Amino acid sequence: MSVEQQGMVRSNERPAAAFNGYLMLLVLLAAVAFAVWLVASGIPAEGSPEPVILAFVIKLVGAALVAGVVAIGFYMIQPNQAAVLTLFGSYAGTDRTEGLRWIWPWIGKSKVSVRANNLISDRIKVNDLRGNPIEMAAQVVWRVVDTAQALFDVDDYKAFVTVQIEAAVRTIGARYPYDDFAHADVTLRGHHEEVGAELRTELIARLQQAGITVDECGFTHLAYAQEIAGAMLRRQQAEAVVAARTTLVEGAVGMVEMALAMLSEKNVVELDDERRAAMVSNLMVVLCSERDTQPVVNAGTLYQ
Repeated sequence: MSVEQQGMVRSNERPAAAFNGYLMLLVLLAAVAFAVWLVASGIPAEGSPEPVILAFVIKLVGAALVAGVVAIGFYMIQPNQAAVLTLFGSYAGTDRTEGLRWIWPWIGKSKVSVRANNLISDRIKVNDLRGNPIEMAAQVVWRVVDTAQALFDVDDYKAFVTVQIEAAVRTIGARYPYDDFAHADVTLRGHHEEVGAELRTELIARLQQAGITVDECGFTHLAYAQEIAGAMLRRQQAEAVVAARTTLVEGAVGMVEMALAMLSEKNVVELDDERRAAMVSNLMVVLCSERDTQPVVNAGTLYQ
């Protein structure tokens, strides 16, 4: 269900009608200079005509009022920073222009950083696709791209990012197995780039309503949970031993076949079935043994 179907109107960032602060600084200096000139030119003496005194007071108060209003409206925007402006609770636009800026004093200002933020999530326990408990943690580089959505569509966009990262990590962790000993499926441990790209896609979709995008993400911790880590380690060791033995036996069988074929081809020796079986047995022992084999010299024949 979309945000609009749920009854919430999505905010959209738009430029604010702010002014150049340096020009307004000149206005402030002019107002102060005018007030100083009024005082320096002479305060009307006692007994002066009432219109003269009234005109002096109006000019002085006006200059002070202008200086006060202009002085209150200044604010500064640093690089990769934005100011969200509100007028009596209504969104009035976002100012992204760097430097000294000015806006009417009755307009509220909330500064939002649009710099890249780096967040490393806490380690969380997740059940993978096969139900094995695993521990996962992710590193995410995110930034605000729509200041209006970040401030007005979610209550606290930084807390929102933290919660959504945890939810996305849980979703991705439950979507794939941690490892596949048959190497037939996509796994969390064996396909970091592919799974990381899917995590980024998941995060972008979750954080879109807060006006936030994800530049980069990946897993900083990925391991079996402590309660099954020992058993899984023994299983991995056993699988590795079986794979090594399989490769060794396949190679040994190939070498024995090659040796028998070359002996028969070059007529080095005539081998009956019993001698062939004995030779195959000896070669397999030599090739598959984990230790150096010691030759035994047969002084007689095979049949004595």
